[in-house]
Amino acid sequence: MSMVFANGRSASTYSDCLKEPLYEYNFPNRCDGRDLLAAVRDDSVPCVFFDPQYRGILDKLAYGNEGVSRGIKRSVLPQMDEATIKQFIAEIARVLIPTGHLFLWVDKFHLCEGVSGWIPESLGIVDMIVWDKQKMGMGYRTRRQCEYLLVIQKKPLRAKGIWAVHDIPDIWVERPSGCHAHAKPVRLQARLIEAVTNPGDVVVDPAAGSYSVWKAAQLVGRKFLGGDIVYGIHKEGVRT
Repeated sequence: MSMVFANGRSASTYSDCLKEPLYEYNFPNRCDGRDLLAAVRDDSVPCVFFDPQYRGILDKLAYGNEGVSRGIKRSVLPQMDEATIKQFIAEIARVLIPTGHLFLWVDKFHLCEGVSGWIPESLGIVDMIVWDKQKMGMGYRTRRQCEYLLVIQKKPLRAKGIWAVHDIPDIWVERPSGCHAHAKPVRLQARLIEAVTNPGDVVVDPAAGSYSVWKAAQLVGRKFLGGDIVYGIHKEGVRT
């Protein structure tokens, strides 16, 4: 009988991905995420999280499904149009190692509309997780309680020897921590990091927001490289 699950990972460890020290590890770099990704070597990162602040939902549905008052915190953040999102994902595809993973947060609007046009040929969508926040939001029709995380892998697409944790449900229940408008589930992200990286590996988040990925990486002994255009500390000598 063949085994369905492999025990552990057979991938190498990737503890340094920068071409030169323009940015700091385990530090809240204040920067344009595209500049941060440009400083990363090709094929050098096993895991990237990306949480765009979507422009599309605000353009097409005014204030989305949340109404004016409840959508205002999100609507004042810098927005990304589809061209910008594609630029980010193209750079992420470049820096990921073969079989590396991108965890892409999407809202309900883009889940329904589809995101395949953003995904280059070198990447493939392999799974999805629904995050139940245990907190009901607003909405003109249904009330928003979940967010969606696409699991995307750089080819070759395979799980054996790459995905090491097999007890993560595809519906994850966790309350968001902190008051940031885009707070994400730290425990879920920590389990996903454990699943697709080795201790000491670098985890990248080019649009870090509340830096929940940094918190998750710390919990499981990984290095963090990330930044945000609004939140963080600017390092002298680095482009803004």
